[in-house]
Amino acid sequence: MANDNAYSGQPETGWQPELDELQRRQELASRQGGVDKVARQHAGGRLTIRERIERLVDPGTFNEIGELAGRGVYDDRGRLTDFTPANRITGRAMLDGRPIVVSGDDFTVRGGSADATIPGKTTIAERMAAELRLPIVRIIEGSGGGGSVKTIETKGYTNLPGGLDGNPDRYRFLADNMGRVPVVALGLGSVAGLGAAQVSASHYSVMTKGTSAMFVAGPPVVARIGDKQALDKQALGGWQIQCEAGAVDDAVDTEDQAFERARLFLSYMPSSVWSVAERRPAFDPPDRREERLFTIVPRDRHQPYKMRTVCDAVFDHGSFMEIGRHFGRPVITALARLEGLPVAVIASDPFHAMGAWTADACEKVIRFVDMAETFHTPVVYMCDCPGFMIGLEAERRATIRYGVRAMAAINQSTVPWCTIITRNVFGVAGAAHVPAGRFSVRYAWLSAQWGSLPLEGGIEAAYRAEIDAAPDKAAKMAEIEDRLTALKSPFRSAEAFGIERIIDPRDTRPLLCDFARLAEPLRTPGPRAFSMRP
Repeated sequence: MANDNAYSGQPETGWQPELDELQRRQELASRQGGVDKVARQHAGGRLTIRERIERLVDPGTFNEIGELAGRGVYDDRGRLTDFTPANRITGRAMLDGRPIVVSGDDFTVRGGSADATIPGKTTIAERMAAELRLPIVRIIEGSGGGGSVKTIETKGYTNLPGGLDGNPDRYRFLADNMGRVPVVALGLGSVAGLGAAQVSASHYSVMTKGTSAMFVAGPPVVARIGDKQALDKQALGGWQIQCEAGAVDDAVDTEDQAFERARLFLSYMPSSVWSVAERRPAFDPPDRREERLFTIVPRDRHQPYKMRTVCDAVFDHGSFMEIGRHFGRPVITALARLEGLPVAVIASDPFHAMGAWTADACEKVIRFVDMAETFHTPVVYMCDCPGFMIGLEAERRATIRYGVRAMAAINQSTVPWCTIITRNVFGVAGAAHVPAGRFSVRYAWLSAQWGSLPLEGGIEAAYRAEIDAAPDKAAKMAEIEDRLTALKSPFRSAEAFGIERIIDPRDTRPLLCDFARLAEPLRTPGPRAFSMRP
């Protein structure tokens, strides 16, 4: 029988030549776009994609996929003489001890455009996240691998968007992963076209204030075929424009702050819809009572108060992470903790339209409630809603359509729900303070009031004939208002069991922590009947 390990008479080299070739190619890939392009990236105040991944993930945990993909140059003997890596870096890593997928553009190679892109590297990242059930962080700078005018010449023909050669899985995963795994997108430079779509198709997105801009098409295209305005990148798609429009959730000063926000957001999320978020150790006493809550709501119904102060007082200290602060401002949305359990917070902001729901605020509610439903996160609503915004502009924005969509999102949700009524609940928008047709925990503060319409304006509509017939119309108005004011006390509603419980505001945190204990075992893993849309 032949001995496979017998000495062949040749020098024992093993696979050293191949190992040398592998290491050479790895070294070429690590150069990215070259010394000059890397220096240009740094001069613009931006890190390279490899530096970004190192700063984001746990040290030494990045497991790259497709590091040798790119375009090689060979001599007439078939030997590699030069190599340009693909401008997408993809792999798995650990983030705060938990596995994730991370994928990002290398702007040092052809500015992150299609000319140096291998679409499969983007698709495999999304597929890994979906099928391994892992969160994905996209780091976007450039067009995200979308087509460009130069692609016509390099390919010899034009792309049919979504056509047979267009890698349709890349677009399918943009929607599908919204209903499967947490998706975080960081726009850390100029982001256009497909890159902008990849930022927006996420559960949480961040831009850097001084170095990023996002748009469907950049200034040269806008100047030529758009509205033909000569705008620079910041004027066209800087952070203020995108955050106020709701296309991006957050903006920070530095890239390191963007990485920290990504880590913080994921700390509230499960790895996928097939699991539930971790309950962390709690160091904030559940029975803490805040004296300032007793006087925070003014007796003057037209005077605003700071709802964020209320939230800081009732949720675990330091756990309140606001999302989308610059969009839909009558409504505050945030992630927070109660005795360490992650919860989704909706809160009215009386400093903006007195908390009335505008079209933008309704869009914000829809997206946030859908996210809570997708990831089985209990909802706490700190409610002070005088109804829908009214007036000509509200009608032009189709506020009622967005409003009933927000109501539908709330009514279709199945996650545990607790509402604290701090002041106003009026009209159709007010009716959406709890999901219809199922049990929700609900408490009203001593300052609460509610009704179909506020007395202001409502009296004139309901008692028009009586007022017109009175010799002193103002006196009759005052008489009716005094009469109704006595009847609108929340205690009258409590007598009729129209509200479950009226509470001292200082008892809010203990009662919310009790809700969290009730809600924790009710979280049900698994996909929902409908997926969250971007």
